[in-house]
Amino acid sequence: MNSFHKIIYKYFLCMFFLLKSNFVYANLPIICMVLDVGGKNDKSFNQSAVEGFQQALESLAISKESKFLETHSDQQIQQFLRAFSVDPNCKLIISVGVNPSTHVKALAEKYSDKKYLTIDAEIHSSKKNVRSALFREDQGAFLMGAIAAMKSSTKKVAMIGGMDIPMMKRFGVAYEAGAKHISTKIEVLYTVIGPKTEAWNNPAKAKEIAISLFTQGYDVIFQVAGPSGQGIFQATKEFNIDLEKNKTGNRVHKFFTIGVDSNQNSIIPGAVLTSMLKHVDIAVYMAIKDIVEDRFTSETKYFDLRNGGIDWAYDKYNRILLSGLEIRKINKIRSEIIDGKIKVPDYYELMKKANNKTLN
Repeated sequence: MNSFHKIIYKYFLCMFFLLKSNFVYANLPIICMVLDVGGKNDKSFNQSAVEGFQQALESLAISKESKFLETHSDQQIQQFLRAFSVDPNCKLIISVGVNPSTHVKALAEKYSDKKYLTIDAEIHSSKKNVRSALFREDQGAFLMGAIAAMKSSTKKVAMIGGMDIPMMKRFGVAYEAGAKHISTKIEVLYTVIGPKTEAWNNPAKAKEIAISLFTQGYDVIFQVAGPSGQGIFQATKEFNIDLEKNKTGNRVHKFFTIGVDSNQNSIIPGAVLTSMLKHVDIAVYMAIKDIVEDRFTSETKYFDLRNGGIDWAYDKYNRILLSGLEIRKINKIRSEIIDGKIKVPDYYELMKKANNKTLN
């Protein structure tokens, strides 16, 4: 083979591999995700979902054309989910949060060729094309209640939820049980920001409620309010600043918040006791991985303390707040929940039993 033929050979060889790589790239699955109101930087479950999505984009064979969309209203959520459902290129459609996921059932029935992942809502489709990711919030909330009770100086702790929905009651029932596990004398208050979806995106109202509770002597607040939770963090920060300014030499108790979904300890270092981790990122990544490996199944997957889907956050930001004895106590409670030695009350199960009694 002379030099000219070698050049031609190399040229066609390069073209072959280029075309082959383009073909492979063009056939990679496109993942389409719709976030709940609050945006990708909500420091909560939207952010966790985006982290799982980005991890998949970096480490799995999915198309770089995969995308997620931020939303500002329920109408926009429905619009985006419908657009993805009619898009022939979207292989997997992910809805993040209770509200977006409630719109999936009708779409899944209509677009049977699509695969859907719903976060925080159990959706069943006759087309067998929906996977639901559910989390044992009751287990995490129980642990948060125990931590709150350990650290409360006033023996008064509270929880502020977002919207008045069954999931918030599930958090509330378990949070109170966790606090009472530490001391039966502790006072626990549960409240929500409002009855409509706007409650998740109203930090001003959340701040107002938090200030009222701190003023009444509740010194630990577990915030389960999505983007509205930023108002609770702000109230905590301001109360602790005022505490420092007005110090008279007497020992005065500090005010604390507990975060949720993502690790929120760094928002106010030294004033966030811990965060209840809800690994939406794991659920998102696993579903995308199963799409890539052609192993996606229509089912309900549960994430809890045992499999790491739920946990508590301990890092440099809250290390100073917890003694070695308290850490051992927290991990003991965690282990006893996993082993079934501690029975966490589940609002869903309690309501199911109550309904069965009514029917009988």
